[in-house]
Order: sequence, then C-alpha cells, then structure tokens
Amino acid sequence: MDRARILGKGSIPSLLLKFSAPAIVGMFAQALYNIVDRVFVGRAVGSIGITGTTIAFPFMMMAMAFGSLIGVGAATLISIRLGEEKRDEAERVLGNAVLLLFLIAAIITAVSWMFLDPMLEMFGAGPDSQPYARDYLRIIVLGTVFQVFGIGINAVIRGEGNPRVAMYTMLIGAVSNTILDPIFLFGFGWGMQGAAAATVISQLISATWVMLYFRSAPSLLKLRARNLRLERSRCLAILSIGSPIFAVQLTASAMNAVLNNQLRIYGGDLAISVIGIIHSVVLFIALPIYGLNQGVQPIIGYNYGARQYDRVKEALQLAILVATAICVTGFAIVMGFPRQVTGLFNRQDAELMQLGAHAIRICLFMLPIIGFQIVSANYFQAIGKPKHAVFLGLSRQVLLLIPAIVIWPYFLGLDGIWLAFPTADFCSSLLTGIWLFFELRRLHYRNDCAGQHGEEPPEGERNQRT
Repeated sequence: MDRARILGKGSIPSLLLKFSAPAIVGMFAQALYNIVDRVFVGRAVGSIGITGTTIAFPFMMMAMAFGSLIGVGAATLISIRLGEEKRDEAERVLGNAVLLLFLIAAIITAVSWMFLDPMLEMFGAGPDSQPYARDYLRIIVLGTVFQVFGIGINAVIRGEGNPRVAMYTMLIGAVSNTILDPIFLFGFGWGMQGAAAATVISQLISATWVMLYFRSAPSLLKLRARNLRLERSRCLAILSIGSPIFAVQLTASAMNAVLNNQLRIYGGDLAISVIGIIHSVVLFIALPIYGLNQGVQPIIGYNYGARQYDRVKEALQLAILVATAICVTGFAIVMGFPRQVTGLFNRQDAELMQLGAHAIRICLFMLPIIGFQIVSANYFQAIGKPKHAVFLGLSRQVLLLIPAIVIWPYFLGLDGIWLAFPTADFCSSLLTGIWLFFELRRLHYRNDCAGQHGEEPPEGERNQRT
C-alpha cells in the first residue's frame, strides 16, 4: 500500500507534479492529436472535411461521456477505498467497472448503427456535409467499444495511483493516430474514412494496453475473475459518483448538436468548420487542465477520506493556480495570432481564415477564468459530492449556453452565437466561486473540530454551523 499511503504523507506540490505531470502530458498529446487530426483532414479533404468531423463530434462526446461515467466514478470510489485501506473493495469496484464499460459500449454501438442517418441530421448535417460526416461517423461507431473502454479504464489507472501508465496510454493513442492519419489520408487517399480508421485503430491499441496493465505486476489492483460480476450496490455507487462528469459531457454533446444546427442556419457549413477549429483550440488548452484534474483527484480523494482537510485545501488551491496559468498562456497566444491559428487547418480558404479569426477573438475572450471553473467543479466530484458537481457542470451548458445559442442569434445573427460562449463562461465561473467559498468554509469547520476532538462533528451540528 506504499503507493496509496504516500498520498496522505507526501508534499502536496511534489505529489501534484508526480500525479498531474503525466496526466497533463497525456492530455496534451491527446489535444495535439485532435488538432493534428483536423489539420490533416482540412488539408486533405478541405473545409468541408472539417465540417464533417465537427458534425460527428457530438457522438464522440456522447461515447466519452459514458466512458467517463464508469471510469471517473470507479476511479473516485477506488481512491476513497484505498484511503480507507480497503484494497479488496477497490478490486471489486474495478471488476464491476470493466463489465459496465463493455455492456454500455455494446448498446451504444447497436443503437447508433441503426439510426446513423437520423443521428447525423440531428447533429446538424446539411446536404453538402452529410456524405462526409457519414463516411467518418460510421467507422467511428464501429470502434465505440475501444473508445469507451480506453477512457474508462485509463481513469481507473489514475485512481489507483499510477498516472505514468495513464500517460503512456494517451501517448500511445496520440502517436499512433498521428502516424496513421497521413498514411491513410495522403498515402492511400482514403479521405474521411481514412481519418476515422486511424482514430479507431489508435483507440484499439490504447484499449489493449490498459487491459493488459491490470494483469501485470506493476498494477496495485488486479483484475480478478471472481470480481467480474455486476453487484447492484457497487454499480449504483459508480454511476452516482460518475454522474457529474457524465451529465456535463452528455449535455455538451447535446449542446454541440444544437450549436451545429444554429451555425448551419446563420452561417452555413463554413461556420461549422470554424467552430470545429475553435473546439480543437479549446481542447488544446483545456485538456491539460483536465489532466491536472485527473492528477489532483486521487490526492484530494485520499486525503478527504483520511480526514486530512488542510492537505485537501492545499491541493485544490495549487491546482487552481496551475490551471489559471495554462489558460492565461493560451489566451495570449490565440488572441495575438488568431489568423495564424485558423490557417493551421486550411490556409487556402481565405474566407475560413477571416471568419475564424473573428470568431476566436469573441468566443475565447473569457478564457483566463476557465481553469478556475474546471478545477473547482471537479473538486466536488473528487470528494464524492455528485449533486453539487452536476449542478455546477450543467449550469454552464443548460442554464446559460444553450439558451444563449438559441435566443441571441435572433437579435445579433451569427455574432450572437459567438458571444454566447464568453457570457456563459463568466456566469458559470462566478456561480462556481460562490459554491466553492461555502464548501471551503464548511471544510475549515470540520478541520477545526477534527483537530480539537479527534473526530468530526455530528451531521446535524455541521449543517447548523455551516
């Protein structure tokens, strides 16, 4: 249990570096893959190819949501159980997670294949872009099990305290896709199907890697045959804790579908291409912050379970500082060179570059505060409070962004869609800050009581005082 116990005794900055650096590197590689993937598609197929991948993006977000539902839920539960020194319980959670991932992936694949064309129309495909989106998405659908399983189990690897292996998983997939993309697109001339095939093969390689890990010596937890059975209580616990990120990502999928349809109405396929570029840029900046979250999650989860609340607050504050630094750096780059950023994807299309530079400056205006919102919302999930995290995650998408995307274009046209993003970012960050203030005040009281009496106050007294 040395790997688990170090979470409760090691220096917080050193632990954050140890656990987050691999996750940040892995997520950075994933973000780079996302940009490189669209760059290859944009240059091999054209702007309409970027439109096709953007239309398929809501499906990929949906699959990611289900993988995160199980993976993050299981990882959080495993971190807490290890903090409580219940290794056997943690392994039972792992077994349940593996079966849930396969079951959910099979259902998604079957349903999506049967309703592929209606799904494309729902995601915003028009007459010109639908053939490109169909060629891409039908192959992505067939590889759903690899995407869902890879995302889910990789989260569990981080939860058991081995972020370096999780980093290798991300790097293997990103490097594989970066190698296969130009071969399939430029060498074989497979177009959209080639880009999708490169993605699926890369996901297969990553999924195989994580499966083999839990049968190897370095893993703290083992995947044992006796634990490969669904148990109602553990499944419900996994689903409950994983529900915040699931709700956020599934809502993001729905939001992207609404967004694509609104963009098609007010800006056509070109506007959908632009938002696809902006998605890649945002992911390039935000995914390392999600990597930071993945690294800090076991630190917060273990110390919260061990009632070491000063360490919980220190880890949270340091993560917020690092996330803000990442966002400010990204903000300076995209605001200083918006045309160059757009031109990476297709510099031959002058109209795309002009609209892209204009949209980037508006959409990403509130980028410096995004890191605070992402890390703070994740804190509630890390301590096992899914209802709080669900509300904060959904506030940006449901309460703010989707209504703005639908209503504002009636008055401001296409610019109304671009303006919806910084408005939602500001309001959701403000709301998250208020919730976090009260949570940290409650945590401070619990820490004082634990220091004075050696135990936490009764629930009723805590509620009264906070």
